[in-house]
Amino acid sequence: MADEVGAPKDRKILVAVDESEESMYALSWCLDNVLFCSNSKDTLILLYAIPPRAVYPTFDNTGHVFSSDFLAMMLKYNNDVASFVTEKAKRMCKEQFQDVKVETRIEHGDPRDVICEVAEKLHVDVVVMGSHGHGLIKRAFLGSVSNHCVQNVTCPVLIVKKPKPDSGSK
Repeated sequence: MADEVGAPKDRKILVAVDESEESMYALSWCLDNVLFCSNSKDTLILLYAIPPRAVYPTFDNTGHVFSSDFLAMMLKYNNDVASFVTEKAKRMCKEQFQDVKVETRIEHGDPRDVICEVAEKLHVDVVVMGSHGHGLIKRAFLGSVSNHCVQNVTCPVLIVKKPKPDSGSK
């Protein structure tokens, strides 16, 4: 990843973040292993995808109609979580590399599609994401965001697995 005369290339590194430990571990791993120094010209793009709103039935389980206030409260909650997570991730970046360029993006939509679309639109050099480590059954029903991105993004996708806690047995 070098330009002429061996100078480092300016890279755009997209890191998909959410509220999970795996996501924050992937960001931390990226900071330790992908960014090389604080005077780098790399740009970290922290992306949070707010999943589409679940389809709520017209009535709750007591027979009351969900109000527009309730739906607005749910939307605000989702936006607040996204802001909290991206700010936490941004602080992590700045604590380790004070001069690193960090951009945050909050997008609405299926995380699989959002990550792929933003990666293509911004012409990123690499996508970094955590693996939730769902088993075969869960993956079959939920689908794997990381697998979808590997199959559909044209740049390299780096999937970081959080180590399992040592159970004490050797």
